[in-house]
Amino acid sequence: MKRLSIALAFGLAFGAGGLRVAHAADADTDAAAANPSGFEPITPYRPSVSSPAQLPAPGQLEVELGGLNQRSDDLRRSSLPYALKLAFTKEWGLVIGGEAYVWSHDDSAGRANGLGDTTLVLKHAWLVDDATAFGMELAAKVPTAKDSIGSGRADYELNTIFSRDIGPVHMDANLNATRLGAFDAGTGRTQIGASASFSGALTDRWGLTGELSGTHRAGTENGTQLLTAVTYSPSKFLTFDMGAARAFRPTPGTTQLFAGVVFPLAKIW
Repeated sequence: MKRLSIALAFGLAFGAGGLRVAHAADADTDAAAANPSGFEPITPYRPSVSSPAQLPAPGQLEVELGGLNQRSDDLRRSSLPYALKLAFTKEWGLVIGGEAYVWSHDDSAGRANGLGDTTLVLKHAWLVDDATAFGMELAAKVPTAKDSIGSGRADYELNTIFSRDIGPVHMDANLNATRLGAFDAGTGRTQIGASASFSGALTDRWGLTGELSGTHRAGTENGTQLLTAVTYSPSKFLTFDMGAARAFRPTPGTTQLFAGVVFPLAKIW
């Protein structure tokens, strides 16, 4: 853009055209001074279960870090979830996530701690316009956790996404199918999941998110969860979140408390 402005300035050495080009160059200089890091605005995937169809800016490596505490009648579990997101283009990207560490106390199985499982996600987005997008994710869970923390088997998931801005509210709706590597006899191996997340701005920096999600698998009780969270974004390059989720089914219900942060780590290209 700056080279184009200079060329036009030479071509329009005099007159209003030259003045307009000079103003464009000044605007580019001001923008660079306001954002010396060169980062693009981030695209948070936290804190909801639903994934947005949109990808981060191509070439920008984004990091999501958090803390999660889960409690039910017989389980106490805390973990440090993370995600690394990198888009190759506006339509294709890769997400690597999981739990960096897990602390678990189950009344029947005792205590366990260590590395959690790791998930690899290949993502494709179809961008209809600035307000609407479709997406698809192909994910594989690698059983990097020991059996006392994870299932010990690989899982595979296909997730479809519809994202849309409805006035001031942003919606992400997901429908997915997961092929489980570990399952009990008499139960289905494929789990169907659905979720819908709605988020909006309260002020220039504060936002609110609400979500309903659920699961279905043959031979087991359906799952139902409500989630709510607040977000704080001091800039377009940093977002904090904090919230809670309550799974009413399957019983006994579980309660989750979480907090996290999203920020760009590097501009690779």
